[in-house]
Amino acid sequence: DVEGLDATILTGPDVLKHSGHEDTFSDPLVDCKSCKSRWKADQLDNQSCPNCKSKDLTDPRPFNLMFKTSIGPVDDGSSFAYLRPETAQQIFTNFKNVLDSTNRTLPFGIAQIGKAFRNEITPRNFIFRVREFEQMELEFFVEPGSDGEWHKYWVDSRYNWWIDQGIDKKRLELCEIEKDELSHYSKATVDIMYSFPHGKEELEGIANRTDFDLGSHTKNQEDFNISSKVMKNKKSTTKLAVQNIFNKNWFIPYVIEPSAGVERGVLALLNEAYKEEKIDGKNSRIVLALKPHLCPIKAAVIPLKRNNEQLVNQAKVIKKSLQKLGLGRVMLENSGNIGKNYRRHDEIGTPLCITVDFETLENKSVTVRDRDTMQQKRLSPDELKDYYEKYFQ
Repeated sequence: DVEGLDATILTGPDVLKHSGHEDTFSDPLVDCKSCKSRWKADQLDNQSCPNCKSKDLTDPRPFNLMFKTSIGPVDDGSSFAYLRPETAQQIFTNFKNVLDSTNRTLPFGIAQIGKAFRNEITPRNFIFRVREFEQMELEFFVEPGSDGEWHKYWVDSRYNWWIDQGIDKKRLELCEIEKDELSHYSKATVDIMYSFPHGKEELEGIANRTDFDLGSHTKNQEDFNISSKVMKNKKSTTKLAVQNIFNKNWFIPYVIEPSAGVERGVLALLNEAYKEEKIDGKNSRIVLALKPHLCPIKAAVIPLKRNNEQLVNQAKVIKKSLQKLGLGRVMLENSGNIGKNYRRHDEIGTPLCITVDFETLENKSVTVRDRDTMQQKRLSPDELKDYYEKYFQ
């Protein structure tokens, strides 16, 4: 019930005008008159400049966070566009295109993963305040009146999804945003917070955006009973509405939006997966214990001796046969040192290491080592195929 979309990065100013971004997508900017540096007002301690400690500051003024770029050969300010500050708006403006080409009925969603851009005054906090980032958003369209139920569904669903990816639920927390702190379009928002080593950060937000978005971008707004406060849109040429199949009335769907930053999600998963383990009380190893479906390399096939042509050729055959199963990347690791190869693949999260040795040349069997338990078992070719498929499926 979800369609994928890959829309444009450049966004027309009319879209972001009616979405409210031109008026509300801003941070309070303060200038230091002494050292000429610029800061977000909420970054100041004791109303002094973080750079030179001067208190000779300007009054805060709004600074729009969108990147603007000129369109065409002449940069005279008359023709411009913005780099999209979020992936959501192109989903709304393409709503009718998706509806017409897929014949979807409510409820259904449109999802997009891609770059978003925000002209941060002072980028900081590692990946948490940057000017370019990867965003994943789902706009799930529902009938008015069912939005509360669907909002709860997506909060629960997204919370459990992060747990399924390997996040410890002890480090997750649901934070319901107070009404006086909600965005202008939101009826209700719940943030999924994660306890990073440096403190809690938002992992994902799930918002009930009501009919604000499609209501802002549709033509003939006066024909619909739009509940949100929207700007008059006289430039839209598209009706972003659906028809009730029973009474034939047209209405604007409500939207439930799960929205997450990809980088911070990956960082949370790496934080969960990274382990340093003691072995036999003396040695230690580093393990990236990612869930198997997230591991970039599913298996490493390792010939016991790198300069033995028979072992290497047999390893290539096994690597090719596993790759054909279509379960992910299989790597041929031909460096010759089994112990170091095991440690290397522990560190990058490879779940299985398959060793091709001289016994393999006799009966085609191989040794399979599990990353997490370090246990090894001998398997025949048929057993290897079954074991491999079950492990990743």
